[in-house]
This record gives sequence, structure tokens and C-alpha cells, in this order.
Amino acid sequence: MRANNVMGIIYSNAYDDALSELTSLRTMGSVPFGGRYRFIDFPLSNMVNCGISKVGIITKSNYRSLMDHLGTGKPWDLSRKRQGIYILPPFNTVDNKMYHGRIDALSGIMGFINRSTEEYVVLSDCNVICNIDLSKVLDFHMKNSADITAVYEHGHPPVLDSNMTYTVSPEGQITKAYVNQKTEKKVNYSLNIFVMRKSLLERLVVACINSGKDSFEKNIILHNVSKLNIMGYKADCFVRSIDSLKSFWQANMDLLNMKNSDDLFCIDRPIYTKTRDEMPAIYGLGSHVKNSLVADGCIIDGEVENCILFRGVRIGKGAVVKNSIIMQDSYISDDTVIDCVITDKSVVIKPKKQLISTPDYPIYVGKNIVI
Repeated sequence: MRANNVMGIIYSNAYDDALSELTSLRTMGSVPFGGRYRFIDFPLSNMVNCGISKVGIITKSNYRSLMDHLGTGKPWDLSRKRQGIYILPPFNTVDNKMYHGRIDALSGIMGFINRSTEEYVVLSDCNVICNIDLSKVLDFHMKNSADITAVYEHGHPPVLDSNMTYTVSPEGQITKAYVNQKTEKKVNYSLNIFVMRKSLLERLVVACINSGKDSFEKNIILHNVSKLNIMGYKADCFVRSIDSLKSFWQANMDLLNMKNSDDLFCIDRPIYTKTRDEMPAIYGLGSHVKNSLVADGCIIDGEVENCILFRGVRIGKGAVVKNSIIMQDSYISDDTVIDCVITDKSVVIKPKKQLISTPDYPIYVGKNIVI
């Protein structure tokens, strides 16, 4: 399939409530990750790497930081006279309501979809961290003459509203689908990445709107399992679905495993992001750093172990920082001890403080807070 015949649509606010600590002032798509990235970098890079050159990003609220991050789309080669990146905020209706589901969101951008000349569309969320080869997904979709192709992973499903799980035949066809299936077993759970013809998406969305139905999962996928050829494509890469602060912490910590990091940030399919020129990290004479990701612009005079340090972080003398995520421009003062802590941007921890928790309940310190 020619990728220039495919458009991408990304939901930037999907599952904001699952990570409310970090999304109170930003969208899910602009949540920082891995020392220098944002969540939206992953689905956007996946689309660009397979040749998709037109991407619409559905926004709902708190999207100023998202717009600042995306800019004109230049880091993703989407700053173009034709096609490129499109920010799609809610349509301002008379009753001034913002969308409350996927169908409502798609209805709000139906003009954008109708005007697009691409034959196919790829839908994606922002809370799934992966580097998937969408070219293979598109080829799989064509080879099987699928009406809809849904990307899934096998494992313990994330705890998310309207999360779908599938029964998949040996040939790859989805024979049954469930919403919010309660199970402790490993199952085939949806990554909310879908491929279908644009005309089919338009028809299904209009049918849902006319009948007053607003659930993409129930009214488009479940309702049509026996009516359409819905195929399942198993992701063959590093995948983490973020459903809580704990899973966010764990997904970052998993990058400290070199195998996971090499899989996610592979050379063949780079993950692009907005660049920020900084000086190299500086390590003081008394510093000690072990098994950590350290971004440029950091100054480290203390001890750091099993941590993710974003750009411009400062670790003072005698400070001990372990198993933590320290976001951009935060300052950990002298003789401070922190363990299993997530600090948002521009946090200051004053000297001789102790913040210690466990992986099950990491401590979160909000943006600009001084402790």
C-alpha cells in the first residue's frame, strides 16, 4: 500500500483521567517520557516512518503545551505547503459542549475527514508507547482484504475505560471482542491502533451519530465483528500501555534495560521529537551515576542510580537519587535523599529532605512545587 494514500488521526486526550496527576495541566499526548520525549512523539513518528505525510491531531483541552511541542511539525518533516500536521480542537457548537468519546470526536472533525483525499486512515491513541512498523500493518491489512485491522498485544490488559480484548483465530481474524473484560489471565488486548478505509470510517461514524450511539468500541468494533472482516495484527515490538502513575513509572524504568531501549529507539525507525540545544551533561568530581538515562544540560554532583533525568536537571552534592524520574529543569538540593519519586518540571527539593516510597506507589511532585 502506498503510504501517501493513508492519513493518520491521533487522539491526544484519550485516557487523560488514567494519568490525572500528569494531565491536569497538559494532554496525554504532551506527557514527558524517557528523558526527552513526549507521548505523542511515538504514534506521530510511527506514522511518519511509514511514509504518512498527513496527520490530524484531535485535541480536547489543555493543549497549549502540545501545540508548543508540535509547532509547525518540522522535527517530523511535517512542515509542508500541502498536507503536514493539523491540530483539530473541538468544534464550538451552540451548546458549547466538548466531545466526550471517540465517536463524538470523529463527528467533530468530519469536515476534515471528508475533505481528505486519502483512501485509508490509521487511528491511534497517545498512551501506548511503542515503535511499530506501520508499513507491515498496512501490508497485512491489504493482504487479508480486511475491512478493519486492529493492532493488539498479548499480556495482562491495562485497566482503562472501554478497553477491548480480542479472540483471534489462527488466521488472524478477530472472531470475538469484549469491552472491559474482567480477567487475571493474559489476553489479546487492544492497543487502539486501527486501519480502515476512510469511506468505511465515515459510514460507520455517521450511522452511530444518526442512531444516537457514541461508543467506538461497542458500536463500531463489537457490533461489526460478525459483519465485517476485522483482522488482528499482533505488535512485534516493545509495547507499554500507560494506565496509571505506576505503569508510567514502570515504563520509564524499563528503558534502563538496554534491550528494551534498543527496541524502542531502533535506528531503522527513529523516534523524532522537538529539539532543545543544551550543553552536554556535567558530572562533578564527587558524582556517581549508575544505570541511568541522563539528558543533556544536566549537572550532577551527587549519586544517581536507576533514574531518568530530563534536560537541565541539577543534582546537588551529597544528594542520593534512586529509582526516580526527574523532569526538566528540576533541582535536587544538597544532601537530599529520594527514592521512587516522580517530579514534574521545575520542581525544587530543598536540602536535607527525604522522599522515599515504593514502585507500587511512587511519589509524584507537581510542576513548579518547592519542597
